[in-house]
Amino acid sequence: MEDMSHYERLGVDETASFEEIQAAKVRLAQEHEGDSRTLEAIEASYDAILMDRLRQRQEGKIKVPDRIRFPERIAEPPPDFAPASPKASPSWLQQWLDTPSRADILWPGGLLLGASLLSLSSPSLALALGVGVSIFFLNRKEHKFGRAFLLSLAGLLLGVLLGMALVGAIAPQIAQIGLSEPSAAAIITLFVLWLISSFLR
Repeated sequence: MEDMSHYERLGVDETASFEEIQAAKVRLAQEHEGDSRTLEAIEASYDAILMDRLRQRQEGKIKVPDRIRFPERIAEPPPDFAPASPKASPSWLQQWLDTPSRADILWPGGLLLGASLLSLSSPSLALALGVGVSIFFLNRKEHKFGRAFLLSLAGLLLGVLLGMALVGAIAPQIAQIGLSEPSAAAIITLFVLWLISSFLR
């Protein structure tokens, strides 16, 4: 047994797969259980074959199957797997939109709700407070004060225009609930500021 090659000692040929070599080693180890000298020889042959195979792979003499080299490419998706469709919105829009956490929605919402209550007595002070809240929360997201200021200013202008248009359309209903037109316009503007500070960056 001393003059045998490592392949002969394990009972496999040089084209045997790794699985065949490993199975032969396990089988021989079970057959020669208790014979430490033979077990050492089997283990040494197994190690020598593995080292020889590694050297041959590094030298390019053995082609490694793609299923071993790139298992992630071969893996089949589960049958009920539906790949996610790519986002339909353009990249420039995604740079402006934010997916806020619950806190990012509730904090500005609570502060702007307080400003809405203040608008019942002082609409201009409520709007100033609302712009400040909007600038603060927008600046906190990206740390770009200029951008936060411009978005808040745009929100203020959009909100005032929208508020005046809506208030003009539903003036009789607003009068019935005892709300002044400037206060109603301020509440609509604060709502627009809340949307901007929560869902834009």
